Amino acid sequence: MTQSTTEAPLAGTAALADLVGRGGVAVLSGAGLSTESGIPDYRGPTGRSRRAEPMTYQRFVGSAEARRRYWARSHVGWRQIGQARPNAGHRAVAALERHGLVTGIVTQNVDGLHQAAGARRVIELHGGLDRVVCLSCRERTSRAELDRRLREANPDWAATGLINPDGDAVLTDEQVAGFRVVDCTACGGLLKPDVVFFGENVPRPRVDECFAIVAGAHALLVLGSSLMVKSGLRFVAKAAALGIPIAIVNQGPTGGDADATLTLDAPLGATLTDVTARLEAR
Repeated sequence: MTQSTTEAPLAGTAALADLVGRGGVAVLSGAGLSTESGIPDYRGPTGRSRRAEPMTYQRFVGSAEARRRYWARSHVGWRQIGQARPNAGHRAVAALERHGLVTGIVTQNVDGLHQAAGARRVIELHGGLDRVVCLSCRERTSRAELDRRLREANPDWAATGLINPDGDAVLTDEQVAGFRVVDCTACGGLLKPDVVFFGENVPRPRVDECFAIVAGAHALLVLGSSLMVKSGLRFVAKAAALGIPIAIVNQGPTGGDADATLTLDAPLGATLTDVTARLEAR
């Protein structure tokens, strides 16, 4: 039976600390963990309805205009994503890993904030915005280098817009017009952010590694994910099928609540900091 602690956060934090304190915890994190770093959420309290259709892989590779629109929007959005810093929640997860309680982190986020906080065993399910890949030669380069090249190619271009959770900005056709896209310096091929677009599949070895982390855990801790899509929910289903206890900390209901041993509707940073403090005090 699920223990809901929406109305009793202190009791919920104590119960969560007891579960995490047993060790062997796999973490599954979503966009809600990064909202306190200034990155918008999808469906939580800071979420907002999308004002632009998400880019698909097929449109990206099939249309030069689609690539122009994507890179213009992403160039603006990267200013916020690239400057984001880990918040208390990321730091708490990294501390739990250092203490040997967290055995692996599967993140649906593409912001790199777990690693920036010091976490080591992090699997980026959907890739990372801090890298760019050439679709021809497969060379990977840093997003910082691409940002520099785009600034040089567009010295007089400037635009602002509402930032989406995926790290791009909402821009008008007029704002996008005239933006120049750059290609791979090694082979002239098309550059794409090293993230999984809609219409792409997560590489099977990566998925298998994530399933292995969950299957080898004594508990699954879900942080800031609504679990409304299969991408994250499948790992909760795997843990439930194996009889692994599941704890969910999120602001708002999730698609995995029915399988959870413990649910806590509370801010991520304060809750995880409290859990870490309780465990360090033991």
